[in-house]
Amino acid sequence: MGKTYERIEGRLRTFIERQPLFFTATAPLDADGTVNLSPKGVSGSFTVLDERTVAYLDFAGSNAETVAHLRENGRITLMWCAFQGPPDIVRVHGRGEPVFRNDPRFPALLSRFTTVDPAPHGLRAIIVVTAELIRDTCGFAVPLMSYDQDRSLHGDRFRREDDTSLSAYFEKKEHVVTSIDGLPGLPLPLPPMPSAPPAAG
Repeated sequence: MGKTYERIEGRLRTFIERQPLFFTATAPLDADGTVNLSPKGVSGSFTVLDERTVAYLDFAGSNAETVAHLRENGRITLMWCAFQGPPDIVRVHGRGEPVFRNDPRFPALLSRFTTVDPAPHGLRAIIVVTAELIRDTCGFAVPLMSYDQDRSLHGDRFRREDDTSLSAYFEKKEHVVTSIDGLPGLPLPLPPMPSAPPAAG
């Protein structure tokens, strides 16, 4: 039923780029640590960088478990499933890295996201994932559901913040600077958002 792929291309790439929702799973090295599973769903916040590398925008939230786990061990799985059309589930198992605002690579990576304005969402990092195993399985048990639209609530909440107030917001949250299991999370203070790179040509 399932198949393993060498690259993210063709039908596989088209499928994952069309999905309005995907999930990320990470865990600390400690066998008793907390496994984290997160939904990601802001349209335009995911992109395929090349045949084995993908990236997504990490927005403001009440914790930073994914960032903390990636800083410790880099392990991550991304999953997409078809809620419409033919049943399919795609997983990318690999190594991830949070690229923070003050990283020299950040502006160029940000320029790859051309259909979403990250400003209202409190962008704090870009997660880059290098695939080690790419596979799909049947989605026979996944229900058929319709996608209506993105919620506006996240952007409505965080567009009120500037870099200083957003950094203060993160400092007040129990599990942003430090994960549930005590691992280093989002580095603070939050660096200012860098300028976009100049247009080519």
